[in-house]
Amino acid sequence: MDTQTEAAWTLTSRHIELANPSEAIEFYYQQGWSDGLPVVPPTPARVREFLEYSGNFPGDILGVIPARNRVITAEKVAINAVMAGCLPNYMPVIVAAIEAMCQEHFNLHGISATTGGTAPLLIVNGPAVQQLNINGGVNCFGPGVRANATIGRAIRLILMNVCGSIPGVIDKACIGHPGKYSYCIAEDEAGNPWEPLSVERGVPAEISAVTVFAGEAPHFVNSQLGGTGERLIGSIANTMLGTVYLGGNWVLVLCPEHVTIFKKEGWTKAQIREAVYERAERPLSEFKRIAGHPDSAISAEDAGVAYHYLQTPEDLLIVTAGGKAGGFSAVIPPWAAADSRPVTRAVGVCIDCD
Repeated sequence: MDTQTEAAWTLTSRHIELANPSEAIEFYYQQGWSDGLPVVPPTPARVREFLEYSGNFPGDILGVIPARNRVITAEKVAINAVMAGCLPNYMPVIVAAIEAMCQEHFNLHGISATTGGTAPLLIVNGPAVQQLNINGGVNCFGPGVRANATIGRAIRLILMNVCGSIPGVIDKACIGHPGKYSYCIAEDEAGNPWEPLSVERGVPAEISAVTVFAGEAPHFVNSQLGGTGERLIGSIANTMLGTVYLGGNWVLVLCPEHVTIFKKEGWTKAQIREAVYERAERPLSEFKRIAGHPDSAISAEDAGVAYHYLQTPEDLLIVTAGGKAGGFSAVIPPWAAADSRPVTRAVGVCIDCD
């Protein structure tokens, strides 16, 4: 390796010598560099191993947050991925997720500073799902799988340690939700009778991809006796109508039992989206009252105007995931209407470069 290349591999982060891993864990917590759980001490050798796997030099800039004057380098991402407990081969997915989150229309500053308490949900598609053993099956939003737990955790540590989203400082979430520890699933493409999410969003099926979405916690669609597609649509819409939302994208996670019902009746994704759009609505007057508008702001005409929770049918992202037993799907509401839009990024390749 020539001198110039070796210089490019130089790590610039501060080096701290500590006596043992236990001391390192306590020191990191005391410095505020932890999410509250123990972290893996990031040695220079381990950080370099992660960078080599993703093909990044330490100084490569993966994104910026202009509102905070923050620059996200590959070195900082690798350090936090090590701390989260990731394996080196997870690094390309994390890099793609960070690049996606730094797109302007995702609004990373807004979603990580809001009182609303949303978190970036990562949905992984393509060969990486099998290669990294990312869970899109039973208990996909729960514990037990290293890839899901640590990839999602790495994103949170990066938001805290690199982007400055420290709870109570920049992160002003009123109550937050558990996905702010880790929020990462795979789509169950084997059980999906339709196009995968990433293919719908422009990434070829043979290429791995990650979609980032600023979302609340999953809201369960409990429909174990649904029986028909129309009844399932009603259950989905009624769950969405449970509170007040001002448009934007939603994620619908369909479990295998519900997918089977739709598949047997020949439903397409487009038909599901259109049906949910039509059913998830209420009179504008009722919506305004629920939202707390004073009576003076509600006109007689509002009673005859339909307020749709989806601005368009296309605003609904449909994902197949979950265990084969149980009629539990989920809807994931958005943050702040259309102030954040989901972004899909290919992993390890550029598919739209000149």
